[in-house]
Amino acid sequence: MTDTARREGTEGTDGPRFRKASWRYIGPGIVVAATGVGAGDLVATLIAGSKFGYTLLWAAVVGCLVKISLAEAAGRWHLATGRTLFDGWRSLGPWTTVYFAVYVAVWGFVYGAAAMSSSALPLQALFPGVMDLKWWAVLCGVGGLVFVWFNRYAVFEKVMTLLVGVMFVITVYLAVRVTPHLGEALAGLVPVLPGGSLIYTLGLIGGVGGTITLAAYGYWVNAKGWTDTSWMKVMRLDNRVAYITTGVFVVAMLFVGAELLHSSGVALAKGDKGLLDLGNVLEDRYGTVTSKLFLIGFFATSITSLIGVWHGVSLMFADFVSRFREGGAATGEKVAAGVREKSLPFRAYLLWLTFPPMSLLFLDQPFGLVIVYGVIGAFFMPFLALTLVWLLNSSRTPREWRNGWLSNGVLGAAGLLFVVLCVQQVRELPW
Repeated sequence: MTDTARREGTEGTDGPRFRKASWRYIGPGIVVAATGVGAGDLVATLIAGSKFGYTLLWAAVVGCLVKISLAEAAGRWHLATGRTLFDGWRSLGPWTTVYFAVYVAVWGFVYGAAAMSSSALPLQALFPGVMDLKWWAVLCGVGGLVFVWFNRYAVFEKVMTLLVGVMFVITVYLAVRVTPHLGEALAGLVPVLPGGSLIYTLGLIGGVGGTITLAAYGYWVNAKGWTDTSWMKVMRLDNRVAYITTGVFVVAMLFVGAELLHSSGVALAKGDKGLLDLGNVLEDRYGTVTSKLFLIGFFATSITSLIGVWHGVSLMFADFVSRFREGGAATGEKVAAGVREKSLPFRAYLLWLTFPPMSLLFLDQPFGLVIVYGVIGAFFMPFLALTLVWLLNSSRTPREWRNGWLSNGVLGAAGLLFVVLCVQQVRELPW
């Protein structure tokens, strides 16, 4: 046994051993937390807090536990099988390829415009009169493209970690600044459903931090250099850190909504502009410095979602193209870290996320496109949860790494929850 292997505890006569779950390895979890929590998620949490106070705090906690289970399942698949998630999807039949191809094309086109606009809003508020919102959005999109194009995962992770630090400090500062009532907050951990709260409750459980980036987690795990089961304990610690971090963001914004908005009856606009409304409320109550700090946190939240999707979903698309060229063969081939980031499909999808969506910044979103985007987007989370249940209970996964009763219970419940949210979202579309 080598000195390195002895220190790490990764080599032995029976094959690779677990590496110790050390904090020094943490990384992909921070990336998935930063990417998954966008401005729209924070608005949804604020609105829930403004309408129901602390009553739905338990739903935010349950939502984080659901996401821990989903991301752990995605990471476990990558490490246990040596195959990517799309490779697993391909093994379920050609229908997964059709769905994913339509999804990444339409979703990427509309999301690109949304992410650029969300990142531009706080910049325009921080620097009023400098340029129009549309041009701020273009600048954010091109900036994200250049950053991801010329940097590899290691640099990407460090920048995301820095921005998460900014988000964390500012959201916790705001939560402390509004002086939360801890007794009422603790009472909010008891599951109750006040009248008219069902949709908000389901949204908190299923929505915050729940996007395609959950599926990208396994790709970031591989990009970090974690490629086999010796990293399983490390991945699980990393994943818990991700959603504890997400939980802090969610709880902090729920505190702000409950204390600052619920008590005064202030209503926020839906969508990302609701955060600008909050900025105005903070300025009136606590002054310009607090308002500016909040806008910086708003920008950090939005830009991490932008560059996270630019990187993570492009990795998934590159894998999709690679498997499609192989004709669906389940080779289990491991791609070295950095290879996909230099590939033509990776960069082609980066360009798709950046330039075609700019047309939507200057035009109203076409009605038909909004419908298609809403429908296929609503189906993604149930698709992810239920296919993970399928893959991790089949012979595709080594027996010792298949789902236990707890994983099956949580993933199955999550799948049903996402089906309900899917039906609700489709019903609310402007047909």
